[in-house]
Amino acid sequence: MILLIFVWAFLIGGLICVIGQLLMDVARLTPAHTMTLLVVSGAVLGGLGLYEPLVEFAGAGATVPITSFGNSLVHGALTEAKTTGMVGILTGIFEVTSAGISAAIIFGFMGALIFRPKG
Repeated sequence: MILLIFVWAFLIGGLICVIGQLLMDVARLTPAHTMTLLVVSGAVLGGLGLYEPLVEFAGAGATVPITSFGNSLVHGALTEAKTTGMVGILTGIFEVTSAGISAAIIFGFMGALIFRPKG
């Protein structure tokens, strides 16, 4: 049932966001500390092989939040390390995440040109 896929994606993605919000409100962490903790959590879960089953279960609910970025870093490093050795740890990180980071930079620049932000 396709509706159930959307429900689980919403619940898992929402739970990740609730955790982040609680870290800022209850633990009084700054947004930078919260973001770093979520990225590292995704990296640790990815390194332990626990994030991929979450992605298969929750779909976009697990791939959209910032935790997925940490998982991508570890996944790229481990995949490339298997083929090229220790150098692959660094190159794998850049290979997997470069498209997303490049897109963010390009679209941010285009947005700044179009909308002329003040600040």
